[in-house]
Amino acid sequence: MTISRIQLTETDILEKDFKKSMRGYNEEDVDEFLDIIIKDYEAFTQEITRLKQENERFRKSVEQPKTRKQPVVPAQANYDVLKRLSNLEKEVFGHKLNEMASEDE
Repeated sequence: MTISRIQLTETDILEKDFKKSMRGYNEEDVDEFLDIIIKDYEAFTQEITRLKQENERFRKSVEQPKTRKQPVVPAQANYDVLKRLSNLEKEVFGHKLNEMASEDE
């Protein structure tokens, strides 16, 4: 539904006068029903406005250039890498130290 197709406003509904006839509808029932319609109409108008604003915010956020962020590496991953590196160094250099010690004997 587009705004251009809307034919009535809340004021149009509120100010509408119906001709009275002998066997017409109960005027109070019609007025109560029109009051409900006006409230719904106002709610729909507010919701359309809110959605348009939200849509505009999303449109602006999409149009803004996105900055690339470096991926965040969790501290646990860093700890695991350092622990493995330490174990590898012990393994490599530990054998060399043992070899040097046995050559000195």
